Amino acid sequence: MDYRFAIALLASIAPLHSQPAPWKDPSPHHTQFLTVAPNIRLEVLDWGGAGRPIVLLAGGGDTAHVFDDFAPKVTSDYHVYGITRRGFGASDFSATEYDADRLGDDVLAVIDTLKLARPVLVGHSIGGEELSSMGTRHPDRIAGLIYLDAAYSYAFDNGKVPGMQEFQGLQGPQPPEPGEADLASYGALSRWWARVYGFPLPESEFRQSWESSSDGRVTKRRDFPGGALLMAGMKKYTGIRAPVLAIFANPHSQGAWVDNNPDPNVQEAAKAYSAALSALTERQLKAFEDGVPSAHVVVLVGANHYVYLSNEGDVLREMWAFLKGLR
Repeated sequence: MDYRFAIALLASIAPLHSQPAPWKDPSPHHTQFLTVAPNIRLEVLDWGGAGRPIVLLAGGGDTAHVFDDFAPKVTSDYHVYGITRRGFGASDFSATEYDADRLGDDVLAVIDTLKLARPVLVGHSIGGEELSSMGTRHPDRIAGLIYLDAAYSYAFDNGKVPGMQEFQGLQGPQPPEPGEADLASYGALSRWWARVYGFPLPESEFRQSWESSSDGRVTKRRDFPGGALLMAGMKKYTGIRAPVLAIFANPHSQGAWVDNNPDPNVQEAAKAYSAALSALTERQLKAFEDGVPSAHVVVLVGANHYVYLSNEGDVLREMWAFLKGLR
């Protein structure tokens, strides 16, 4: 073979081999889209497993992919699903109806479509809204509810609890924004998150909730249309009639970036913020504990709001004990 031809041939083939392989979500789930209302299909992830079904509901701003690392830890004894609520991620959106009970109806529609027999619902953060909607209106359709730092006023409000405005009015030190190097790829962005908060968030969630440019650089957080409507649709739930496990983080960790920050101004601001947040959280959890007799309330000291990621072992232990006690 003429060596000049061979060199030209290799040069034409090399770029094909140097292209990175398309990214594939490593989490072992099957994805389907289920119709829950006219023109509304929701993304539902199925991690498989055997036993009683468990349905995971994400917090505000997140999709079901936020559970990509957590869900497989539960499939040994349970069949695990996750729902991306309307207006987030790949799920459809309609602004005509977006209150708490509409979102609860979406969960019920998924349960009906999949023919799930009395699943356990597990909700993080604002996901507690859907849990309380189901536990108030359809307790016979579920076996239990697990609130992962999710039992705030959108989930329980007897008129004596701190409102979300009080929580949102608190201002603590703000974590650093990702720099240029952190936005080089989704993988770099997920490593930035781990440095700032001290625990990883699945890269698949960043690929759902952040936009990227044609060259693969991450640009900005996606503006999910459902985000602006979540709080507006809150209801005051008090009659939750189902077995309940409520896990609270208190005091909340503000992240590794605070713990390792030598700036005394940051430390002082973090201390003041933590004290104010802890006082509000304590009022809420006591009211929830008193107002929901079925609730087993667990407090994880120093956990992040993403308790199932920052304190995965603690959460799994408490969940396992609760689940094994259900009928």
